[in-house]
Amino acid sequence: MTDASTHVRETVERVYRSDSRRVLATLVRLLGDFDVAEEALHDAFVAAMERWPVDGVPANPRTWLVSAGRFKAIDQLRRRARFQEKEPEIGRELADALHHQGSLDAAIGDAGDAEIADDRLRLIFTCCHPALATDAQVALTLRTVGGLTTEEIAHAFMVPVPTLAQRIVRAKNKIRDAGIPYAIPDLADLPDRLDGVLAVIYLIFNEGYSATFGDAAIRADLCAEAIRLARLLVELLPEPEAQGLLAMMLLHDSRRSARTVANGEPLLLAEQDRSRWDHAQIREGVALVERALGSRRVGPYTLQAAIAAVHAEAPTPAATDWRQIVGLYRVLLRIEPSPVAELNHAVAVAMSEGEERGLALIDALLARGDLSRYYLAHSARASLLRRLGRRQEALGAYIAARDLAMPGPQRRFLDRCVAELSGATPESG
Repeated sequence: MTDASTHVRETVERVYRSDSRRVLATLVRLLGDFDVAEEALHDAFVAAMERWPVDGVPANPRTWLVSAGRFKAIDQLRRRARFQEKEPEIGRELADALHHQGSLDAAIGDAGDAEIADDRLRLIFTCCHPALATDAQVALTLRTVGGLTTEEIAHAFMVPVPTLAQRIVRAKNKIRDAGIPYAIPDLADLPDRLDGVLAVIYLIFNEGYSATFGDAAIRADLCAEAIRLARLLVELLPEPEAQGLLAMMLLHDSRRSARTVANGEPLLLAEQDRSRWDHAQIREGVALVERALGSRRVGPYTLQAAIAAVHAEAPTPAATDWRQIVGLYRVLLRIEPSPVAELNHAVAVAMSEGEERGLALIDALLARGDLSRYYLAHSARASLLRRLGRRQEALGAYIAARDLAMPGPQRRFLDRCVAELSGATPESG
């Protein structure tokens, strides 16, 4: 393979990582069918691998890919008898574009960039339509907008891969059969649709912030995508909880460069170099928190953002106001109780009132069985036991956590903790 071919291949791969979700969202809008759009996306990148070495990389790769994908889809639709009913409509649309714009590239060129910028937000509202079950909303959005594989989503939600795949297929069929529009709802309808959209954006960010699959502890692309979508949502609908979600993500993401060591293992909050945090991002997040807290309708995302702000504004770990954090978690547990929030509250109690008190709360939580398969619960328990000098119990808890964690940076971190307590040398890699 020549150097030029290698460069083009690397360019195509880079564009796929950065823009494939944008291209897919626009193709869904233009073609009106998820499966057709996904096939068109694949065909567009195959065409790029064939044409870009010959013609050169286009000035606007995203527009080129949308154009190529749309043409490929129309060719495929003309060949398939089962799409005969759709062909005249698509053909007329194409003819109109060619007649009025001169070419398909012109039809979705500079004037279409603004449309493309909003396409993923349109796609989220389509995927989060209330006609779909919540689990289907989340799965479809993570697959199409977030770009996660079916296997990654199934692991994140601890369901079999075939079950998750069926949810996605059913959701696509429901959108097609019910004629669910690919559009941002009218302003009057937005508040009723907001909760589902916020939940999905949060889950996209969470998968990026603490990746459950692969060899990277952080997926910066997913974090950036979730933040971008939240910004669009706040601009469209500046509701307090939308502001709170954006604030929470900005504050957590501000620590990204300090959250891992050279080999990719996670670094605990107390061990991070706070000078490496993004303080401009922290200021923006804190300002959004304050704005959201000024509303009478304080929700769970705003409370989580307030907790993150307390951490972010502490100049040192010792200066953290753990008592305030405990109070915020108690409010959060009143308005939206969850086992994970209880775990985080227990850790805050341990820091504020002592390890024994926090450990008792974690033990009670695990005894209920809610988090018995959640590795972070066992890891938190192990950390408290270690601080209390109960090394053998801590070792057992770290082993339980390690055995539940997926292969990757988190398991390597837990391997090291087990090795340190057992006196063994941790395995490399």
